[in-house]
Amino acid sequence: MYPNGVRAKLKAGEIVLGTALAVPSPIVAGMILSTEPDFVWLDLEHQPFGTESLGAIPALARMRGVAPMIRVAWNDPALIKKAYDVGAVIVMIPQVNTVDEAKKAVEYSRYPPEGSRGISPTWPMVTGEDWVSVIKSANEETVLVIQLESVEAFENIDEIAKVPGIDVILVGPMDLSASLGKITETGSKEVQAIMKEVPKRLEGTGIAAGTTLGDLSEIQEKLGWGYRFMNVGNAISYGAQTVKQNLEILRKNPTGAR
Repeated sequence: MYPNGVRAKLKAGEIVLGTALAVPSPIVAGMILSTEPDFVWLDLEHQPFGTESLGAIPALARMRGVAPMIRVAWNDPALIKKAYDVGAVIVMIPQVNTVDEAKKAVEYSRYPPEGSRGISPTWPMVTGEDWVSVIKSANEETVLVIQLESVEAFENIDEIAKVPGIDVILVGPMDLSASLGKITETGSKEVQAIMKEVPKRLEGTGIAAGTTLGDLSEIQEKLGWGYRFMNVGNAISYGAQTVKQNLEILRKNPTGAR
């Protein structure tokens, strides 16, 4: 369980696949964890709850061998610290546009001497891991994901990629579409051109290109482009789509008659 293997997989150049947990429910979390993703995404940027609502879910994920990834609402040391302390292996920070912002994200995510994160993790008390050992090895396990969600961030990608301590640069297609004047048009040629370029620009830097998608064929396309860190939709959306399809079929043909 500790340390989680995601960082080692990234360093080895392997593909890392995860999926999102849309609601902070231990039962739903348990069902999603049973699908054996590499990570489970807990979103605290757009969902109407904070770390206190997650309870022991991040610890549960660790105990099941899955890396909890928490996206915080902003590049804020208080939010980042809480996310790691509650159990995140991976923290994702939205809208990192400049080298200075990237350096701050690293600083806030690491214990001294590599950073300035305050020290008092709570998750080891749930899982039974040795508290001191966790603290002393945390910088080696911690995974940092920063999001590229604007034209400004893309223009600065080469310099941002030189900042030590970044593991993944994850393209946010929706915000990127807005920055390009194509809001919601994630399939536009402008968005797709940047998405195709990002893995090329990160080649040889030791930083993995990441993104989040739901359509299987598009996910496969992006993996073919060189993306190595991929969030694969979320189980509730996939499940709702299946239920909708089944209801439509049953209303047209209740008995399956041919």
